Amino acid sequence: MKISSLLCSSALVAALVLVSTDALAWGAQGHRLVARVAEAKLSPQTRAEVARLLATEPGATLASIAPWADELRAKDPGLGKRSAGWHYVNIGEDDCHYEVERNCRNGNCVVEALKTQTAILGDRSRPDAERAQALKFVVHFVGDIHQPMHAGYGHDKGGNDFQVQFNGRGTNLHSLWDSGMLNTLKLDDDAYTQRLAALKAPKVGKRSAIGTDAVQWAEASCRIAIAPGVYPAKRTLAPEYTATYLPVAEAELRLAGERLAVLLNDTLGKR
Repeated sequence: MKISSLLCSSALVAALVLVSTDALAWGAQGHRLVARVAEAKLSPQTRAEVARLLATEPGATLASIAPWADELRAKDPGLGKRSAGWHYVNIGEDDCHYEVERNCRNGNCVVEALKTQTAILGDRSRPDAERAQALKFVVHFVGDIHQPMHAGYGHDKGGNDFQVQFNGRGTNLHSLWDSGMLNTLKLDDDAYTQRLAALKAPKVGKRSAIGTDAVQWAEASCRIAIAPGVYPAKRTLAPEYTATYLPVAEAELRLAGERLAVLLNDTLGKR
């Protein structure tokens, strides 16, 4: 093989590795942070039920299971394929107005999946294994529904097809919101949890009405995604982009954690 061809092949492999890392990388930390915020606000009854459901996985916590649904393609390809559409809903083209018949056929979107999995989690007549799996989905989907790009436009796959240059390298808008901006701070989970805890506490209800809340959460996330400036006019991003939108992403993480706690306490905290 010619050296030039070999170099091109090596460059292609390296690029694919970088893309794959970004795709996997609210990456795992974002989901763990949502769970950590929630975990601190669980009632004793909810905490005990979570521990009981996760007892078959030694050392498992809400934070450790939070990225699970993104790992299914490797761990359980069948379930990963069936649940692929459950992570997002495309309502940007509909002015962020959700209609189940139009935006979520056969329940195949994050709004309806969150409702369904919450119902399974709260049904004590179901086997613990089913409820434990539902818990994993619920923790993950509450995070997903608060990531603006997971409720944005369908034409560019929630920003996945919108290419940008960020910190001297190529990425896409979805990945930037998933993890790119968060990673600029280079904080571990403990430090980032403290940072989120220091934010002004958002207003959340004391009880969850998941049938309506999930719709409202998705529509609010969508309004962030389509707001002027989120899709930059210039594809090479200046530092001001992070200065403007990292606080928005962090506020969404904190809000997701607070709402997850309310949802779990309402679902698991009472018999």
